[in-house]
Amino acid sequence: MSYLARRFGFYLVTLWVALTINFLLPRLMPGNPAIALLAKFNGRLGPQALKAIEVAFGVHVHESLLTQYAQYLGQLAHGNLGVSLTFFPEPVGQVIANALPWTLGLVGTATVISFALGMLVGVYTAWHRGGALDTVLPPVFTMMYGLPYFWVALAILYLVGFDLHWFPISGGYTDGITQGLTMNYFLDVINHAVLPAFTIVLTALGYWAVNMRNTMITTLSEDYVTMASAKGLKERAVMFGYAARNAILPNLTGFAMSLGFVVSGAILTEIVFSYPGVGYMLFQAVEQEDYPLIQGLLLLIVIAVLAANFIADVLYAVLDPRVNKERS
Repeated sequence: MSYLARRFGFYLVTLWVALTINFLLPRLMPGNPAIALLAKFNGRLGPQALKAIEVAFGVHVHESLLTQYAQYLGQLAHGNLGVSLTFFPEPVGQVIANALPWTLGLVGTATVISFALGMLVGVYTAWHRGGALDTVLPPVFTMMYGLPYFWVALAILYLVGFDLHWFPISGGYTDGITQGLTMNYFLDVINHAVLPAFTIVLTALGYWAVNMRNTMITTLSEDYVTMASAKGLKERAVMFGYAARNAILPNLTGFAMSLGFVVSGAILTEIVFSYPGVGYMLFQAVEQEDYPLIQGLLLLIVIAVLAANFIADVLYAVLDPRVNKERS
C-alpha cells in the first residue's frame, strides 16, 4: 500500500471520529435547541409548542442514543445538517452556504497573499543573509506576528477607517446597494474587504517570512546547493530551483493547515469588522446557543482541515519523490 493510500485511510478514520464527537458534544450539553428557542418566549408557550419545535428541529431526545446516532449519520449522508435556531426556519446548510463565499474570498485570498509574500521575502533575506534587510526585517516580522489579530484590527479600524475615513469600517457591502454581478457591487465588496484583508496579511506575513528564512538558511548549507553554485548556474536558478524548492517543503504543512482553517475565518477579525463570514457566524451561533449551526460549522472546519492536510501530503509526494520510496 502506498504512502498516500495509507494517509487517506487515516483521514477517513479521523473524519469518522470527528463526526462522532460532533454528534455527542451537543447531546452532552444541558437542554436542546428547542428548549433554547422556547426560553426566549419566557415560558409563554406550553408543552405542545415544545413538541412542535422539537419536530421542526429534528430533535429526538426521547429516543436511544444509538438510534439518534444512526439518524444523524443518515441525515449527513443526505446533506441534512438540521435547521438553524438563529435563522429559523432556514436550513443550516443554506445558512453556511450564504456565509462561506465571504470567508473564502476574504480569508482565502489574504492567506494566499501573505504566504506568497512571506516565502519571497524569506528567500531573499536568507540569500542575502547578514545584509541590511536581513538585519532589520526578521525582528520586525517577529514583532508583527506576535501582535494579536484583534488589536491590529482595532488599530487599523480606528486609524484608517474611523479617523481617516479611507475605507468602510463594518459589513461586507453597503446597505441598500443592489446585489448582483455588477461592477458597482463588486467594487463595493472589495472596498469593504480591504481593511480586514490587510489585517490578516499584516499579522500573518511575519510568520511565513521568518519560517522561510530560517529553513532557507539551513538548506543553503546543503551539498547539492553548493554543487549547483560550483557548476556556474545562474544565481536565480540556484536560489529558487535548488534552495527555495526544498526549503518550502516544511512550510507546506503549515500552509495547508491555514487553508483548512480558512473556512472558519479569522474569527476575531470578522467580529471586529462585523464581516458576514463563517467566523462571525460561528460567534453568533455560540451567542444564540444555536446548536445545529454550531455543529454544522464545526463539521465544515474539520472536513476542510483534513482535506487540506491530505493535499499537503500529495504535494509532499509530488515535490519530494523520496516520500513514496521511503514509505511505500
